[in-house]
Amino acid sequence: MRARLFLSGIRAEGHHGARPGEKDEPQPFVVDLDLDVEVTGDRIDATADYRGISERVRAVIEEGSFDLIEAMAASIADACLEFDPIGRATVVVHKPNAATRLGIDGVAAAVTRPE
Repeated sequence: MRARLFLSGIRAEGHHGARPGEKDEPQPFVVDLDLDVEVTGDRIDATADYRGISERVRAVIEEGSFDLIEAMAASIADACLEFDPIGRATVVVHKPNAATRLGIDGVAAAVTRPE
């Protein structure tokens, strides 16, 4: 059976940004995932591993370096597709501090793989 799995509010800090000085100090990022998953039964090992996915998302944020949140979202989507039961991943990356600086409620980018 195909199912959609939603993981929301995955938080991590990383050194990302295109403006001078943005990569000097870690900034918070929040990721939401919408995943198409092949579920093979009513067992924990018959679906995607939520813990493993969350850890992988945090690793991309904490270990990588991106100028654009769009590029970060694409990298996270590619990482999600490395988990066998996942056939499609839509990733939304929120950059809360950018919103505060701009005087708006939020800044986010979304990427879907495969497109």
